[in-house]
This record gives sequence, C-alpha cells and structure tokens, in this order.
Amino acid sequence: MGGLLFLLAAGFSLIFGLMRIANLTHGGLFMLGAYLGVSILKVVPNLWLAALAAGIAVAVFGGLLERFILRKLGGNVLSQVLVTLGFAFIIADLCLVLWGGDPIPVPTPAWLQRPVFIAGLAFPAYRLAVVAIAVLVGVLLYFLMERTRLGAMIRAGVDDREMARAVGIPVSRLFTTVFCLGAGLAGAGGVIGGPIMSAYPGLDSDMLPLALIVVILGGVGSLVGAFVGAFITGFVYTFGVARFPDLAYVILFLPMILVIAFRPKGLFGKFAA
Repeated sequence: MGGLLFLLAAGFSLIFGLMRIANLTHGGLFMLGAYLGVSILKVVPNLWLAALAAGIAVAVFGGLLERFILRKLGGNVLSQVLVTLGFAFIIADLCLVLWGGDPIPVPTPAWLQRPVFIAGLAFPAYRLAVVAIAVLVGVLLYFLMERTRLGAMIRAGVDDREMARAVGIPVSRLFTTVFCLGAGLAGAGGVIGGPIMSAYPGLDSDMLPLALIVVILGGVGSLVGAFVGAFITGFVYTFGVARFPDLAYVILFLPMILVIAFRPKGLFGKFAA
C-alpha cells in the first residue's frame, strides 16, 4: 500500500507544490489507469507493458487537461479545484459506462505468484515487487529532481515561483511537464496496483484521500516527504483496517491532525502560502 501510495502521491505533491492546485482528478487518473490496463492486457498480456502504455495515455490526457483548461484558469484557485473535481466525476462515470460496475481483477504475473520466504516468513512476491518498483521510481525521481537541469527548474518553481519566472525559467512549460509526469505515475500506479486492489468503481474516491494525507504528512512539493509519508500512511492504514476496522479512519487521520498541529508544512515541507 505504501508503494502504491507513493506512485500516486509523488506526482500529486509536485503538482501541488509547483502549481498550487489541489488536483482532485488525481484519484480518477489512478482509476483510469487501472481500467486502461485491463483493456490493454487483453491485447498485450504483459503487466509491465500495460502499465507503461496506460501511464503514457494518462500522461497525455493530463497534459491536455492542464494545457487547454487549467492554464486558462490560472490564478483562479477555486475554479481550478472545481474543474478538477468535475473531471474526477466525469472520469468515474466514463469508467462506469465503458467497463461496467463489477470489480475487474487484474492477473498477477505468473513468476510473481509464488511467495518469497525470508527468515522463515512467507511474503507475497508481487507485493515485494511493488515495494521495489516504488523504491526504483523514487530513486529515478530523486536523480531527475536533484541531478538534472529540469529538476533544478522544478525545484526553483516549487520554492519560489515568481522568482523562477523572473530569472527566465519557463514555468508554464514546467506546469505541463510536471502535470504529465504526475498523471503518468498515477496511471501506471493504477495498473501496478491492479493485482492487489482490482479495478472497480469508487477506486478513485478510496485512493484520493490517502494521497491527500500523504502530501500533508510529507510536505507539499517534497519528494522525500512523499516517500516517507506514503509508507507511514500505508502502514497505519493497513494496520488500522486489519486490527481495528471500526477505528481505521481514526487511526489514519490522527497522525495527520498531529502533523498539522505541530508542523503545518509537513515533515519535509517547503511550501509557504
């Protein structure tokens, strides 16, 4: 769960940090990726290729959404939030029309169906693979953000958008790039999460609040914060559901409330209003 939340929340955090938009479509992009993966797997029976193809398709959709709709609402935060919320409902209904209302399981790759034994304990191989993918994506994003010119421009835009514009950084192009990156990660994450969660109506509304918690815990615009916050949230949520199902949301939201109370910017946050 922590690995899946990182794939979902890393892009969400960067979008929020750079564009100051609470992109409420993000959960819908995760669900759209899962359903696209279901259809792609019927043609190309390879989960990883399906995740790549769905990620690219969702990234293109996200880029078009940012370029032709959200950019025209620049500076109008309320309208941007309402538009992303509207698109979340549109995606949800579109998925319901195209794929129906029954959950659709996504098959686990055959070579990852056997358990892995570590120190005498059995672990599901696919879930370990999801953790490994999350770590790999985190490392790649770290090098992108910390070792490339594009990453330096994104970090500058997150830290001080107006100053970044003043020194000639093409912030508008960065908006589109980051939005595509975040959308693509969410779409690919939906496919990768399919063998664990399946594709079903309401997947978007289940995942979006968790992504919001990750961003609040980790700090807006912080990649390290998204990684740490995702695994904290995944652990707390899974523990709460398994051990205290009646109090699962109390256990989940309590750490967020404490963080907001004592560290309003999050554990690694840099964004100030």
